Order: sequence, then C-alpha cells, then structure tokens
Amino acid sequence: MPATLVMKRRIWLDTSSLLSLVVWDVTPPVRGSSHRYKYRLAYVVKDECLLRYDNEAGKGDHKHLGIAEIPIEFIDINKLVDDFVTEVNQLRRPKCAL
Repeated sequence: MPATLVMKRRIWLDTSSLLSLVVWDVTPPVRGSSHRYKYRLAYVVKDECLLRYDNEAGKGDHKHLGIAEIPIEFIDINKLVDDFVTEVNQLRRPKCAL
C-alpha cells in the first residue's frame, strides 16, 4: 500500500497531556474505508489514551472512548480533525461537582 505522509504533529496541551495527529494518503483505501486516508488522532493524558480516532483495516472509521469503540462518519480530513478537537475540548472542560 503506497502511502504519503500528509500530517504528523504532536501538540503538548500542558505538561501531562498531548494530541498526536498522524494522517497518510494511501492507495488503495484502507479496507473498511471508502476514502483515501489512513489516520490516527489521539488525545493522551498522563500516558493514557483517553480518545482516539482511527480507521484500522477492516474496522472502518471509528473512535475509541475509554473501552468503547464507536463508529464515526468521515466527511473529509479537515472535518475529522475539527470533530476530534471539539471532542477533546469537551473532555478537557472542568466538571461541575454538586
């Protein structure tokens, strides 16, 4: 599977949390996906992955949230990254204790 690296970024949000964004343009598409991208977007806190979007072969587009694996809709790579960042921001919001 020929692949061209499109994006590889590691963004530290603070001393213990980071975003890892890796996207390749692949031909043919990854088995289970109808688009030409192979990707892995991860939100890691204290060495624990809290959220990951990926499309490993045979599983199609999905996210890992805790132990759950949930299908996601792929529109385009920009929307995917935007959705991921939005979800990370929701996870980072301080929780209200009653």
